[in-house]
Amino acid sequence: MRLSADLQAFQIKLGHDFRRPELLVRALTHPSIATATRPDNQRLEFLGDRVLGLVMSEALLMADRAASEGQLAPRFNTLVRKETCAEVARELGIGDVLRLGRSEMLSGGRRKEALLADAMEAVIAAVYRDAGFEVAKALVLRLWGNRVTEVRADARDPKTSLQEWAQARGLPPPSYTEIAREGPPHEPRFTIAVRLASGEEEQAKAGSKRAAEQTAARTLLARLETTS
Repeated sequence: MRLSADLQAFQIKLGHDFRRPELLVRALTHPSIATATRPDNQRLEFLGDRVLGLVMSEALLMADRAASEGQLAPRFNTLVRKETCAEVARELGIGDVLRLGRSEMLSGGRRKEALLADAMEAVIAAVYRDAGFEVAKALVLRLWGNRVTEVRADARDPKTSLQEWAQARGLPPPSYTEIAREGPPHEPRFTIAVRLASGEEEQAKAGSKRAAEQTAARTLLARLETTS
């Protein structure tokens, strides 16, 4: 099988020369365009998620030999979450080479975080099946780069940290309210406010409600810790 010009260029950027190029094609084929003879990337995405998890688990253990499971778990979650996978996918330009159905293309599928994250995991699995674990491991560590060594010592979800801060002071959990939603349906921007019963409040804007909530919680927590 011969790769198209755009996939040949992507392969070079990825840094892996596929012996079985059909694996790369499958990794970049979204279910919206799949057929009986053109399988989608869902099974590879399932496998890639596990390969990524093993690579990151080992990398974190090697990076901090004294860390407890309680310290490692949030760091792991930060490195393998969909947002991180989508971020790496954007750096690679995966969105430009995704094989999508017309409806997905019209709805901005090439920029959708979930699609990019799934494709990134599928590409990892494709490399794993093409060349084995060690090659896939080296690829993942190169693509994730400094994220592995610079992951925060306490990479816990900011919403959880803010809730624990409130509970420690006898306050109920923070409340989150959607203030505004802007932009087209395929690329919305959410403004979320987080508020404590004691009156403190912050707002944040992001491309998903979850990301906006996290940013708002992180900003409020940082302010509270500075003033406390």
